Amino acid sequence: MRRPGFLPGRATGLRLCAALALLLAAPPAFAQFGPQGPPAVGVVPAERRGVTETAEFVGRVEAVNRVDIRARVTGFLERQAFREGAEVRAGELLFTIERAPFEAEVARAQAQVAAAEAELINARIALNRARELVRSQAGTQARVDDALAAERSAAAQVLGAQAQLRVAQINLGYTEITSPIDGKIGRVTYTVGNVVSPTVQPLATIVSQDPMRVAFPVSGRQAVELRNRYEGRGGPDAVRVRITLSDGRLYAQAGRIDFIDTQIDRNTDTLLVRAVIPNPVRDNSRAGAAGDRELIDGQFVTVVVEGAEPVQAIVIPRAAVAQDQGGSFVFVVDAENRAMRRTVRLARGTAELAVVEDGLRAGESVIVEGLQRVRPGQPVNPAPATTGGPRAGAAGPAR
Repeated sequence: MRRPGFLPGRATGLRLCAALALLLAAPPAFAQFGPQGPPAVGVVPAERRGVTETAEFVGRVEAVNRVDIRARVTGFLERQAFREGAEVRAGELLFTIERAPFEAEVARAQAQVAAAEAELINARIALNRARELVRSQAGTQARVDDALAAERSAAAQVLGAQAQLRVAQINLGYTEITSPIDGKIGRVTYTVGNVVSPTVQPLATIVSQDPMRVAFPVSGRQAVELRNRYEGRGGPDAVRVRITLSDGRLYAQAGRIDFIDTQIDRNTDTLLVRAVIPNPVRDNSRAGAAGDRELIDGQFVTVVVEGAEPVQAIVIPRAAVAQDQGGSFVFVVDAENRAMRRTVRLARGTAELAVVEDGLRAGESVIVEGLQRVRPGQPVNPAPATTGGPRAGAAGPAR
């Protein structure tokens, strides 16, 4: 007999088997996502704007004038009339050599002139007497001739004595050594009390301060590029020279090119270019103080040659430019919101800006953000880039 409320065992087993079969036949339960749209990218418009082209070189500051101060006569150094490292003016007294010996030499030369002049007066008197005797037939022509020769010899002696006096006066003047130029004077080689002469080392060196020169070598290839770029725009007058100091600061004054060498160095294949740049006294310094000017003769600087007038060019952010074996390229968004690859040729730019010579038109939308998610011809979802468009600035070496 069946017990009330108890299901048959066979029916229960069949239901369990059916449930197990349904579980085994069901597919795995993976997370399901909705369809994804085009990748979001940030774009900026390619802009045509004025760009200042630049090129960088390594240069050295040079003084326009450099003079080694030397003694012109031999004597004891008696006085030093300046402070080492100070600025001096042309004609300013620098050194004094002991004057007494040279003053005595001038006095001796003056005495010789006086003696020679006395001899000349006596010879002229004798000549006049001989001529009177000839006219009175009491003398001979031979005596006149001898007197004339003596008078001319005495005149020559006067000229010689006067020349010796002039030499003594010049040497006396050399005992005061003055500055031939405006500039800054360096350290002194000989102190007071030493014997100096024209054959010893220079007493000191003066270098001019304002303006200064900046000399820098330019490779042959770069020289041709610069010439082609500025030849129709005024040549050297179409560029200005700026320098960056060793601490990274851009020097406030701009210079101009005043000399381009006529020969290329065969050892380095470079052409020497020289520019003149102002070196005024700094506002927080006083004239004559040490270190009162920015530029110092001999210092290394970075020379920046830039166009005097901006040129119009297509500018985009550097982040928009990618490179592969085929060269530089960018992605632009067309009218159908598709990413299209464009091969571009770059001119000189900076770390932030790329200047495009060919391959891009002004106004085209260039992808700056999300480049890693873009494939050529792929639809994209463009939006203005968060980094903003290109900022105005000077263009530098091509990268």
